[in-house]
Amino acid sequence: MTTQTTQTPDAGTVTMYSTTWCGYCRRLKTQLDSAGIGYTEVNIEEHPDAASFVEQVNGGNQTVPTLVFPDGSAATNPSLADVKDRLAASGS
Repeated sequence: MTTQTTQTPDAGTVTMYSTTWCGYCRRLKTQLDSAGIGYTEVNIEEHPDAASFVEQVNGGNQTVPTLVFPDGSAATNPSLADVKDRLAASGS
C-alpha cells in the first residue's frame, strides 16, 4: 500500500520533502507560493518512511528539498525554473 508520504502528487503540483531547519526548503516554498505552484510538504524528520524514500532517491543521503513530480520523477534542490520546466514536460 502506498503511504501519503511517498504518493505521486496531483497534476500541476509537487510533493516536497523537507525539514523545518532547511533554508533551501524555505526559499523554494516561497518561490512556489509566488509562482502559484501547489505543493504538499512532508517533513522527513516526522515521517521515517519519507526519510527512507529521500535516502533512496539521493544515494543514501537525506538531502532536501527533494521534490516528486506528477510523472513520478524526483529532483533534489531544483530551481523554480527547473520545477516549472518539469511540470510543463509532464503536461501539468
